[in-house]
Amino acid sequence: MITSIRHTGLVVNDLDKALRFWCDILGFTIVKQMTESGTHIDSMMGLSNVNVTTVKLSAPVSGQIELLKFHSHDNATFWKGTPYSIGLTHIALTVTDLDSLVSKLRMEEVIFPAPPQYSPDGLVKVIYAQGPEGVLLELVELLKS
Repeated sequence: MITSIRHTGLVVNDLDKALRFWCDILGFTIVKQMTESGTHIDSMMGLSNVNVTTVKLSAPVSGQIELLKFHSHDNATFWKGTPYSIGLTHIALTVTDLDSLVSKLRMEEVIFPAPPQYSPDGLVKVIYAQGPEGVLLELVELLKS
């Protein structure tokens, strides 16, 4: 039985840049960082000679992201998906002040396809953003409960 979503994994090419974005800009904290290799990780992934750095990041209130930087396998191919692609498309984050965060992210050259929008019921203000290495984020500010 499922009790919760444990984390969302993101393979990155530039771990330092990803950590700066997720920690310094978005406020996540590093929970655990380690390099994994050996028969366990090889068997789990169905690969040979895996060498990967994993970093578990905790959101300020709840939820985790896991960044994976493969040293042993080519991960230079970027996902060029869209919000309507089949498969995983985006990570939605609840924020407290969308306008301030958007201003901060614009200074970091984050791409926004459109300005913030209000839901028809007026409960949220929301925007899509494209972060480092093409990761799509949905940033949501709760306006009413």
